[in-house]
Amino acid sequence: MIAIEQAQVKDFPVIQLLAEKIWEDTYTGILSNEQIDFMLENMYSQQALKKQVDEGIQFLVVRSDDEIVAFAGYSANDELIKIHKLYISTQQQGKGIGRKIINHISELAITQHIYLLELNVNRNNPALYFYQKLGFVIHQSIDIPYFQFEMNDYIMRYSLTQSPEPT
Repeated sequence: MIAIEQAQVKDFPVIQLLAEKIWEDTYTGILSNEQIDFMLENMYSQQALKKQVDEGIQFLVVRSDDEIVAFAGYSANDELIKIHKLYISTQQQGKGIGRKIINHISELAITQHIYLLELNVNRNNPALYFYQKLGFVIHQSIDIPYFQFEMNDYIMRYSLTQSPEPT
């Protein structure tokens, strides 16, 4: 049974551990170990997660058999919902969880009369193909300075005025 729910502060230690494992699996060979460690500390430590919530990012967790197997973070403005994070444990990828998260966020957007989703994805992240399969399109290629590092991303967008993806 898959359940998507609002994350609670008590979930942050699990989100942090999940992020560490997923980042190791995903970004080894794409980013330097130094950059991976730095970004995990700056974006996924419990303190960093709490700060993001204070800045308006809402987190979702996905539970399968009462275990957190995925998480997402998003924020909304009048024009779009920005998906800041969407990570699924390696063992759970390919089981439709990512599609369920996107559908859930899409439904939240529509209830707020927002019809555009946006996210950044590293240009070398295999998740790029997942997002394209769902109908996201590359809006822009961007290099973002991040402290002493640079993030090489695509900004991808999905219009909710398109026919929704089948679930």
